[in-house]
Amino acid sequence: MADSLHLPPLDDASWPEAVADMRKGFAGGLNVYRTMAHHPALLRAWAGLRDHVVVQTTLGRELSEVAILRTGVRLGSSYEWNQHVARARKCGLTDARIGTIRGDPSAMAPTDGLIAKAVDELFDMARLTSATAAEMAGAVGKEGVLDLMATVGFYSTLGFILNTFATPLDDDIAAELAEKPFDPG
Repeated sequence: MADSLHLPPLDDASWPEAVADMRKGFAGGLNVYRTMAHHPALLRAWAGLRDHVVVQTTLGRELSEVAILRTGVRLGSSYEWNQHVARARKCGLTDARIGTIRGDPSAMAPTDGLIAKAVDELFDMARLTSATAAEMAGAVGKEGVLDLMATVGFYSTLGFILNTFATPLDDDIAAELAEKPFDPG
């Protein structure tokens, strides 16, 4: 049996010349992208979609974080969960609200529950039901429905990378969570 493939996050000394211009931006800032840097062409291609999903999404920051956290839960990605607990806090979500994202969508605030239900349908059926798609469109618009799907797909790919290569949580996030541990109450 062959040894498993090990792709640790690249340090600055090992950073590929083909994406040297990306090291000081988003790509050099997170271990997941430092892992993805083992494939410079993929990392470069990723940048435009990342900008849209992370920065330009019509979901807004709060609902985007709800979708990302639920995706992290569904993937069993502790990196994604912890990274986005920190980000969700920064955009105003309380630990209590964040904690509900792990549970039953019917026990969440209505819009959070709708987002979680949609994420679950995408994982369980690879599509939204007509009823959920219509309810989502009413809540976030048709572009929001597409942005939700793009967010789930985007973060699923990152979760596959994180889970496959056991990418460690970024030191700053680990320190932040050690200083203020997640406490859903």
